[in-house]
Amino acid sequence: MAEARRSINPDAPREGRARRIVQWALTALVGLIVVTVAAAGIFWVATPIPTPNADFAAVNTHLLYSDGKTELGTLSVQNREEIPLDQMPQYVKDAIVAGENPTFWTDPGISVSGILRAITTLTSGTDTAQGGSTITQQYVKLMYLSQERTLIRKLREVVIALKVGQEVPKEKILEGYLNTVYYGRGAYGLQAAAKAFFNKDASELDLQESLVLAAIVNSPGKMDPALGEKQTQNLLERYQYLINQMIEHGKLTEADKARIYYTLPEFPEVKKDPRFGGTDGYLMKVVIDELKRLGLDEATINGGGLTVVTTFDKARQDAAVQVAQAKTRQAAAEGGKDPATLHASLVSIDNATGGVLAMYGGNPDYVKATRNWATTTSPTGSTFKVWALVAALRQGVSLDREFKGYTFIAADGQSVSGHSGEGMVSLQQATTESINSAYVDLVTQLRDGPNEVIRAALDAGIPKAEGWDASIRLPMGIAEVTPVDNAAGFATLANNGQRLGWHVVTEVRDRNGVLVYQYMPNPVQGIEKDIATAATGALEEVTTSGTGDVVAALGYPSAGKTGTRYDGVKTTASWFVGYTKQITTAVNFVAGDSGQENLDEYSRGFYGSGYPAETWLAFMEKAMKGLPKLDFEGSRYKPTDTPTPRPTVSRTTGQPTTATVAPTSTKPTAAPTSTQPTAAPTTTRTTTTTATTATTTTRATSPAPTGGGTPTPPGRNP
Repeated sequence: MAEARRSINPDAPREGRARRIVQWALTALVGLIVVTVAAAGIFWVATPIPTPNADFAAVNTHLLYSDGKTELGTLSVQNREEIPLDQMPQYVKDAIVAGENPTFWTDPGISVSGILRAITTLTSGTDTAQGGSTITQQYVKLMYLSQERTLIRKLREVVIALKVGQEVPKEKILEGYLNTVYYGRGAYGLQAAAKAFFNKDASELDLQESLVLAAIVNSPGKMDPALGEKQTQNLLERYQYLINQMIEHGKLTEADKARIYYTLPEFPEVKKDPRFGGTDGYLMKVVIDELKRLGLDEATINGGGLTVVTTFDKARQDAAVQVAQAKTRQAAAEGGKDPATLHASLVSIDNATGGVLAMYGGNPDYVKATRNWATTTSPTGSTFKVWALVAALRQGVSLDREFKGYTFIAADGQSVSGHSGEGMVSLQQATTESINSAYVDLVTQLRDGPNEVIRAALDAGIPKAEGWDASIRLPMGIAEVTPVDNAAGFATLANNGQRLGWHVVTEVRDRNGVLVYQYMPNPVQGIEKDIATAATGALEEVTTSGTGDVVAALGYPSAGKTGTRYDGVKTTASWFVGYTKQITTAVNFVAGDSGQENLDEYSRGFYGSGYPAETWLAFMEKAMKGLPKLDFEGSRYKPTDTPTPRPTVSRTTGQPTTATVAPTSTKPTAAPTSTQPTAAPTTTRTTTTTATTATTTTRATSPAPTGGGTPTPPGRNP
């Protein structure tokens, strides 16, 4: 019978196992729920509402010079004034709630969907911040917690927000939030923001002004109209979003919308923060910009209690300011001009690290003039010839290779001026004497010449800007570069082709002294070592017997290049960029608010070997004091081409003859000693006025100089 019963229900044992599995699973689930609830309860009890972050509203960010002790500047102790809720316009309160947290008055203090999004983001390892926090959560994060993005911090935020939501009236939460949140321009809280943006008390804000401040809270750095058109457009879009939200929630009417929807209010001129006064303001702004690039937000930068050690050397910075201002006054006095309209920028870089040792932005006071000419692009003149030189060396061109040193019609159909006393000149001589015609001839003959010149500059670390068109006239210096980028590019050559770029922040520590960032050099071999050392060898002759020979008085081995941008009518930029083994310094002069005014009205000394080189020398005499004299590494460059024959020159036309060819050696040298040209008798001839115009002018020359990259006026030396 037993066997019969087993045969009647053969699946009985399996059903029993299934029941036991279900029972075990239910038991485990119940246990998990119990453990989770218990853990949540423990976490709830163990997470009280903390003491408010008193230091959040009081800790300055300190910017220090490179010694880590001397203070460069202070970023705000939160610019904040607390006011009661009843002194805040109702428009602001309604707009903040409508835009940031429409359920604020009824929710328990948290947003479940927002929390789930945040947890998903944190556990996925992505860096994209997800919104959705309630006003209560944002207030809790500001007042009681840190800005770190971790799961534990988020869970603490949720628990504390729930407790605050239970224990604190909603009106007090909104008041605390509006008194604490960051609005930009160093302003924390509505009262400080009203003064920073509209120069009035918060209680006096009208509807449009209230909407603007409620909008800006969402992303201060992206919505300040003072920063540009893009930021203004961002602000308008958020402003319009708030208007629509307020209409949806019954806080505005369609008539209100029709009146204000398409225009922002007027923004009065507000007195700028005096802490940025003087020349230090320019340095502070560059530091702030770099901190943003490192990923720090504005609130942390301006009031997070950071300690930032910069690369700026106090003694060298003082020297840069003193020398640049003295030379500016001297040059302006020659033409009886206001020195405030003449801008001498100077940037000095530590070759070993890429750190900016000194920066003078061309103006004496950041509060009065925020334009930093050291970070503003300007036509480079013949300093850009250096990248044509690198491109040529990369293609195996010998420094003995000869090119047209005379005026001729180039491949683009325009005339390019040379030295009237020259026929063919070596690449070394063309570099030493900055001969335009020879360099245009060089780029014409190189394989894909214009693009290879651009590639060389990019490989050195110089970013593209205006005027970087692929033209055979690139060596004449229409391409624009900032002085700090020009210095960094030349520093690549000083480093035997290793590119470091430039930076101004060495380390950052948080308010507790914990290191959160430290600069670590990451050199890249942007230019081949043999090419870089050969280029340096060629540029040494510029400083000993060429257009920049005034700097030889430094007494250190140095290399560099002059550069003058003359457009056929006026000189608009004048450069000298040079380096020792340890330091690279770029100097540039421009004039007027546009930076395009005529330097010749100030002085006839605006050519590379004039004021720019003199300024470089005066600064470097102080910057190099006490440093050892180090030679550049010798060149091992081996050219692959054969120098071209040197034709004789007709002294009446300045053009080469084809009847007579002088014998020449077939054994090139890496850096032959150049000879100075013999001046031809004064003649009247046609020359090009600029690198970009086909028009010509007839003028007397004796002979026509080339300057530092483009034709210079009669009677001027390059």
